[in-house]
Amino acid sequence: MSIDLARFHATFFEESREGLATMESGLLKLESGQADADTINAIFRAAHSIKGGAGTFGFHAIADFTHVLETLLDGMRAGRRPVDTASVEALLASVDVLRNLLHAAEHDAGFDAAAVTAVQQRLQALLDGKPVAAPTVAPAAVQAPAAAAGWDIRFLPQRTLFQSGNDPLRILRELERLGPLRAQCHLDALPAFAQLDPFEAYLAWDLQLDGGAPLEQVQEAFAWVEDECELTIAPRTAAPAAPAPVAAESATPAAPAPAPAPAADTQPAPGASSTGGESSIRVNVAKLDALINLVGELVITQAMLQQVSGQLDPVVHEKLLAGLGQLERNTRDLQDAVMSVRMLPVDFVFSRFPRLARDLAGKLGKKIRLQTHGENTELDKSVIEKITDPLVHLVRNAIDHGIETPEVRRAAGKDETGTVALKASHQGGHVVIEIVDDGRGLDRARILAKAAERGLPVSEAMSDFEVFQLIFMPGFSTAEQITEISGRGVGMDVVRRNIVELGGDVQIDSIAGRGTRITIRLPLTLAILDGMSVAVGEETFIIPLNYVVESLQPAANDVHLVGGKGRVLRVRDEVLPLYRMRQIFGIGTGSREGERGLVVLLESDGRKLALEVDALVGQQQVVIKNLESNFRRVNGISGATIMGDGRVALIVDVGGLARSLSAAA
Repeated sequence: MSIDLARFHATFFEESREGLATMESGLLKLESGQADADTINAIFRAAHSIKGGAGTFGFHAIADFTHVLETLLDGMRAGRRPVDTASVEALLASVDVLRNLLHAAEHDAGFDAAAVTAVQQRLQALLDGKPVAAPTVAPAAVQAPAAAAGWDIRFLPQRTLFQSGNDPLRILRELERLGPLRAQCHLDALPAFAQLDPFEAYLAWDLQLDGGAPLEQVQEAFAWVEDECELTIAPRTAAPAAPAPVAAESATPAAPAPAPAPAADTQPAPGASSTGGESSIRVNVAKLDALINLVGELVITQAMLQQVSGQLDPVVHEKLLAGLGQLERNTRDLQDAVMSVRMLPVDFVFSRFPRLARDLAGKLGKKIRLQTHGENTELDKSVIEKITDPLVHLVRNAIDHGIETPEVRRAAGKDETGTVALKASHQGGHVVIEIVDDGRGLDRARILAKAAERGLPVSEAMSDFEVFQLIFMPGFSTAEQITEISGRGVGMDVVRRNIVELGGDVQIDSIAGRGTRITIRLPLTLAILDGMSVAVGEETFIIPLNYVVESLQPAANDVHLVGGKGRVLRVRDEVLPLYRMRQIFGIGTGSREGERGLVVLLESDGRKLALEVDALVGQQQVVIKNLESNFRRVNGISGATIMGDGRVALIVDVGGLARSLSAAA
C-alpha cells in the first residue's frame, strides 16, 4: 500500500521555516560572540531536520544543499572548525538560500540556481580550507545609471499577499506617481470560477516604468511586500545591452519568518529549544477560526437566553435561572479559552528584526544595537499578521533615517553605536508596542516648512504633537525628502492606515538630537471587544470602551454655540467639540436645542470630542461581525454585532469618526 506523502508537506514546510528561524537566531548569537555549544547544536539540529524531511519528501535540491551546510556545522560543533566571521556570513547566506528553496518547493516555482551554486561554493571553499571572497553587493552594480530610460519590473505576488493586508493595485498606483507606467497582467495562475478563493492573489504583472526614477524609489513601492512576492527590477537604458535583472533589496533580506499556525497547547518562541515537558499539536488556522465563530454564536445565544430569563419569576423558575447563570459562566470561560489558543507572543514579529537590523546597518555603514523587551506579550494571531508590515517599515525608517552614521554620532558626543529598542506590554485591554531610537529625532521646523510648501494649514502655534502628526498625511513625502526630513516621512500614511484598520492608534514623540518614540496601541483581538451600548433614537450603537474617557450629563451653561463652528462643551478646563450622533448618522431630528442630553467623551489619536446620545444602555462584551462582507462599508462604522434581543447593533469607528469630523470642522 502506497502512502500519499503530499498531505504531510504543509507540516514539513512549517517546521522547516521554524528551523530556519532557529538557525538565523543562533547564527546572530554566534556573530555577537556567544559561541556556546548549545547554540551550535541547536543550529545543527535545525539543519539536520530540514535535510531529513527534504530527503523524505523528495525535495532533492534542499537536501543536497543542506548536506554541505550540515557538514560545515558538524565540524563546528565537534571543534574541528573555527566559528569565524566568514563561516557565519556564509551560513546566514545559506539560510536565505534555503528559505528561497522552500518557497520554490512549496509553490512549485522556479528558483535562482546561480545563487544556490554561489553559496554552495562558498560553503565548500570553507570546508576545503580555501580563502572565501567577500560576496558582491548586487544593488551597487545597478545604482540608477544616469542614462536610465526606465525600469522593467517583474512582479509575482504570493497567493497569501492579501492576507497580510496588502493590495497589488495600491503598489501599481504608487508606481504611476514615479512616471508613465505600462502593465501587462498575467492570468496563467487564475483558476476556474468555481475554484476561485477571494482571499488569494492569482495575478502577476510585467511592468514598464518610464522616466528616470531612482532605484530606491522603485524599491520603496514594493517595500511592504518584498517578502511575499518574486520581484525583479532591471534598469532599461538607451544603450543596446541592458543590465541583468536584480532582485529588489537583495543585499538586505528581510527574514520572512512568518508566524506559524498556533498550537492548541503551547508553542515555543522561535529559537527556543524544545523540551520533553511540553507537547503540542498543529491545528489548521481555518479550524480555529470556525471554532471561534461557533463560540461567538454561542455567546450571542446565551445573551438572548439571559435577556428572556429576566421576564421569568425567580421563585417558579429557580433551577432554570441557576442553570442559565452557570451557562453564562461556562460560556465566558469557553470564550476565554478558545481566544487564548489564537494568542501568540509578539516575538513571532520581533524575531525577524535582529537579522534585518544587521543587514541594513551593514549596507548603510552604520552601527546598530537592537534591543527587545516584552517578547512574550501575547496578541491575537490576526493582529500579529497585520501589524508585521507596519513594524518592519518603522524599524527600517529608524535605522535608515533616524540613526546617524558613526562619524556624525561621535561629533555629537554620542555612542557611535545607535540603539533601536522594540518594546511590547499589556496596558488594560490593549497591547502597546513602542519603537524607540536614540537618533537625530524629528526636525519640527523642517516638517512645518515642507507642510507649508504643500499648502497644508500649519502655524508656529501648533503643538509638537500636531506637527508630528503631519507626517501621516498622504503624499507628505517626495523623493527629495527621503533624506531631508529626519526620519519618518515615506509611507507613514500607509503605516497609520493599517494600524487604524486594526482598531489601534499611533503616536509620535520626538526630541531633536535625542531620538524618537513611536507608540502603537492595539486591541488584544479583532474578534471580541468590550463596548459601551448607547441608544440613539430606536437604534443601538456600540462604542469601544478603550476610546471612552467618561460619560456625563452636562449642565445647560456648559454647552455653547460658536458661530460657524457648531457647539462646544466645557468640561472642567477643556473645551471640546460637541456632536449629536442623531445628526452624524441621520437618525430622526434629535432633541430640541438647549435640551440636556447624555454625553460620552471620547479620545482618539490625541484628539478629544463629545458625542451626545439619547441613553446609556450598559457595558458588555460583543462579538464583532464584519459589516462589509454582509452589507457594505459605512463611514464611521467599523463592524456590527448581534445583541441579546436579536437586533443588530453597529460598532462605532471612533478613530475614523474623529478624523472625518475634524476635517469637516
